[in-house]
Amino acid sequence: MNSFWMFDFVGTIMPIFMIVIMGILLWSVSKGISQWKHNNKQPVLTVGSSIVSKRNEVSQHHNHQNDQISSYTRTSYYITFEVDSGDRIEFAVNGEEYGLCAEGDTGQLTFKGTRYMGFLRTPRNTPQVEGSSNRQGYD
Repeated sequence: MNSFWMFDFVGTIMPIFMIVIMGILLWSVSKGISQWKHNNKQPVLTVGSSIVSKRNEVSQHHNHQNDQISSYTRTSYYITFEVDSGDRIEFAVNGEEYGLCAEGDTGQLTFKGTRYMGFLRTPRNTPQVEGSSNRQGYD
């Protein structure tokens, strides 16, 4: 039996495996670049919309090195808007924007392609009870 079969196997399979991995990486990078180019060509749109849902996604990462354990979490925030045409669009937003928005808020959504640019809320009309003030401690 030939004792070099392992070297033939590694010499054949490993290059194929590396080519597949490189192909996946190149495809991923090219997809990101094409999305970026597509967004740059789109006009900035401002449309009437309302917030129909909010969600967040928490990912945890753990590292074990030299008997040291470290971990961190990352939270991604998403808001789904329903525009006046009835279409729904979800955008990734930062934590501050996420915290300022509530489901049911209406206003003007500004975006460019798949890029979220901002949301200007329309103030809600809250009925004022006679004899009371919006400022605490002044009734």
